[in-house]
Amino acid sequence: MGELNGVSRPVGTVAHLTAVGTTSLGSTVDWSLVSALRAQASEQLSQAVAADRGRLNKIAQEELGRTIVLDLIEGTVSDRVNAGMTTLPGSEQDALARAVFDSLFRLGRLQPLVDDDRVENIIITGHDNVLLELVDGSLVDGPPVADSDEELIDFLVFIASRSEVNARGFSEAQPRLHLRLDGGSRLAAAAWVTPRPSVVIRRHRLMEITLDDLVTRQMLTPVAASFLRAAVRARKSIVVSGSQGAGKTTLVRALCAEIDPLEAIGTFETEYELHLHELGRHRIVHPWEARPGSGERGVDGRMAGEFTLDDALVDSFRFNLARQIVGEVRGKEVWAMIKAMESGTGSISTTHASDAVAAIRKLVTCAMEAGPHVTHGLATSKLASTVDVIVHLDMRTLTEGGRPTRRRRVAEIIALDPGERETGYATTHVFSPGPDGTAVPSVLPDAYRALTGYGFDLNTYLAQQEVRP
Repeated sequence: MGELNGVSRPVGTVAHLTAVGTTSLGSTVDWSLVSALRAQASEQLSQAVAADRGRLNKIAQEELGRTIVLDLIEGTVSDRVNAGMTTLPGSEQDALARAVFDSLFRLGRLQPLVDDDRVENIIITGHDNVLLELVDGSLVDGPPVADSDEELIDFLVFIASRSEVNARGFSEAQPRLHLRLDGGSRLAAAAWVTPRPSVVIRRHRLMEITLDDLVTRQMLTPVAASFLRAAVRARKSIVVSGSQGAGKTTLVRALCAEIDPLEAIGTFETEYELHLHELGRHRIVHPWEARPGSGERGVDGRMAGEFTLDDALVDSFRFNLARQIVGEVRGKEVWAMIKAMESGTGSISTTHASDAVAAIRKLVTCAMEAGPHVTHGLATSKLASTVDVIVHLDMRTLTEGGRPTRRRRVAEIIALDPGERETGYATTHVFSPGPDGTAVPSVLPDAYRALTGYGFDLNTYLAQQEVRP
């Protein structure tokens, strides 16, 4: 037996509630019992918080919640014994206690899936239509995540509104939701505008990662890693492109790992995904996160409480930053990226595209979304003069030995410059796809020979360039 807040408890149950474990995809829990116990626990917790006049912080509330949950589990077991029923095995008590706790403070029935290291994406198109995309690229059916679509929507509304720092609305008036989750996962959801509620949770598995780690994983070659390392150190502005799930955010984390630990960094994201402020590699990180706002739009077209990446970037110029890292670019936030790159700090961003050159066209389109005052020529000119390097990631799912295997590769690295009148820019493939899809040396602009002073392995680059067919 152990003690939690002075109350004796089975050690196994306490450990299960205290530490996050991996739950089997095939485990079963009586969710109707979980729902009943969660309601009781919620009522008791609310009464305790009210009696304490709201002075309990989040950690204290969770500790109190653990005690309440364990009391309820013990009461349930005693009731079963008194009624002449078989007692619950210790493992089932642990699973039940964890499920009730997760329903109170975490992601409820989704939590075991988020905790499972085999799962990379959770794809939901209705409460009982759940697919789990595993790290090897295979798809397996997942368990229902609610008892009805209405219950799933209610739960999404709850987790969107409970954030103490950056709560988000989710309703018929705001039918889309983008949310960061504890542990670094990202949730995207839509309802009311889709036949059934749709949810995708993307798990970020590789948080503390370096370029050398990615070389070991055969995601890029050592010479390509030396080029990117030197580009970061030389403060080149870099855009990482690729399809969804190609590993763009992971590569950006690896690139940021090459920034001097004492440089002051600002990150600008619609939802925190990089988590540089939590990794501990850099001493000074100021993370900004956009806030969508709510209610009617004012005469300026903005909703009350709205805080954009552009707002954050303007404020950041008073923070003595050495680097400004703008996260994913999907639309008008491209102008925050351009402003950051114009400041010459060596910014890094990501965008979705099918290849490196297509990334330029995508960013031009995003820039033109700002309004009719942004012409194609203006957008192209701005991007050509601010973006230095585009790194494109390719992702393929192959079948090897009867099993699907997912391969992610740095396929292209291009240098971008102002240029041709027709397009407004000129591109040079510094690295092009090799026979297996991995980027290999191609054409090096003379200006990039200077990267040798920042660690670029020019001799190996030239040697590999000469042996290309």
